[in-house]
Amino acid sequence: MAEPTFTILDYADLDGWDADDHVAALDVFVQTCGDIPRTDWAQLCAFAKDGPAARDFFETFFKPVLIEDGSPMLFTGYFEPELSGSLVPSGRYRHPIYALPSDGSETRFSRREIEEDQPFAGLEIAWLSDPVDLFFLQVQGSGRIRLPDGQTIRVGYAGKNGRDYTSVGRTLVERGVFTLDQVSASTIRDWVRSNPDAGQELLWQNESYVFFREVSEVPSDLGPLGAMNRSITTLRTIAVDPEITILGAPVWIEKDGLDPMRRLMIAQDTGSAIKGAQRADIFYGTGRAAGQAAGAIKDGGRMVVLMPIDYALSKTEPDVVF
Repeated sequence: MAEPTFTILDYADLDGWDADDHVAALDVFVQTCGDIPRTDWAQLCAFAKDGPAARDFFETFFKPVLIEDGSPMLFTGYFEPELSGSLVPSGRYRHPIYALPSDGSETRFSRREIEEDQPFAGLEIAWLSDPVDLFFLQVQGSGRIRLPDGQTIRVGYAGKNGRDYTSVGRTLVERGVFTLDQVSASTIRDWVRSNPDAGQELLWQNESYVFFREVSEVPSDLGPLGAMNRSITTLRTIAVDPEITILGAPVWIEKDGLDPMRRLMIAQDTGSAIKGAQRADIFYGTGRAAGQAAGAIKDGGRMVVLMPIDYALSKTEPDVVF
């Protein structure tokens, strides 16, 4: 990717800006703006919490800035899965969700070594019945585990092993199994389950492995915890590359495709596959329907970061994070 370039736009340049629900966006913004570790952002956050007119607040204190690095925009979707699991292993529940080791040993092992050699035995939070569910739980970064007695626990991202993320969907495309427009989370699931040996080898191609922590204290009516350690919001939270966009920033998205979306989002999350100035993951909510909706998203368009005016107008070096 090329070095990022920054182009200041007008709000009139944002397709659909006038029609959005700016109050809903402001409500999500104030949930995490106080966690942005900068004095000027703290001042903006304090004013936002005083209940200003939402649209006027954004237009008065922010400039829309298009950041580009030569790569085309790609929107994908993510969700919080709800999976069948148990707090104890059994013949059915054999695939462990591991807590993050406290001694730093997680970086020594690949996905295959962790699953075959079980170096983290004793750190299990719960067990799942399906290895594909475990894999996609790690891709999503959070989930709800429904236990045999009907109760649920929640798990959230705690860390990873530091290995590079490899897209198994792209691997299937490169092998000629699917075309780019055919591959999706559901097609990957079906293929792995229909080809258990080759499917296991495919999943091991992604050496990146995610560890979890239990976050059941988060109320069930709220979204899972994102990278800012706050609950995220359905269709108002996006995951971005924090090397480009500061977490907590408002981001205008213009997603194309079969279900176009013009909406002010808040950058409250990250992801291993989310790299670059024009790359974002939209949070679609919890459960099967959310997963189906999220898995179908692979769209172009553009996103525009709303920056405090002083930042936007300054002659910023390309490697400065906003």
